[in-house]
Amino acid sequence: MDEVWRYVPLPPDADPMIVVGELTVDGESFVLRRRVVDDGSTHYDWVSGPNDGYGFSVFGGFEPVPQERHVTAIRGFLAGIDPLTGYLAE
Repeated sequence: MDEVWRYVPLPPDADPMIVVGELTVDGESFVLRRRVVDDGSTHYDWVSGPNDGYGFSVFGGFEPVPQERHVTAIRGFLAGIDPLTGYLAE
């Protein structure tokens, strides 16, 4: 099955999440979280970014995600950031 990775705004924290790690990619720091009731999503909080609470989510299955895939997802997200606003370019 082909997996689909989409960048979406972080959802409100209506469901409890657990921190599964921290990762720095190209000088930018992210905290990685997963829902307690696993829905196959990883949520990336961009803690070094210019906008508090900003980040993205990736829905990509229930298997553990290797670090290189996290790095690829983060680099893809950062490539879409408008340097003037610190948000994804539209």
